[in-house]
Amino acid sequence: MVDFLEQNDPGCFDDPNHTFIDPYMKSGLYITEIVTRLFNNENIKKAYPDDEERLKHIFEVQVYGLAPTEILYKITTNFIFGFDKNNTFSRDHFKMLDANKYIGNLEEKLDEIFK
Repeated sequence: MVDFLEQNDPGCFDDPNHTFIDPYMKSGLYITEIVTRLFNNENIKKAYPDDEERLKHIFEVQVYGLAPTEILYKITTNFIFGFDKNNTFSRDHFKMLDANKYIGNLEEKLDEIFK
């Protein structure tokens, strides 16, 4: 899926201001792969040479996720942030929300919950 994204939008991982969302997280694999691509991208490395600052930027600016249930929210955030034992990185971009309920006006709901 991430390969498909990159094939259809070459260079999408080059811009430190480009954002990504998983509107229906089930495992956390999709977001984790996006984080990996961003973290290893040469342009992002140049903008944020320090590994911790780069991860902070990625989690606090570039990636978002919605999980439809509490159990999926816990599974996905535990998987995505499993390395972050000290809660160093904000989880504010990850919410429990069933995006299916907002088909047709999801953009409005995203603006509301992520401001």
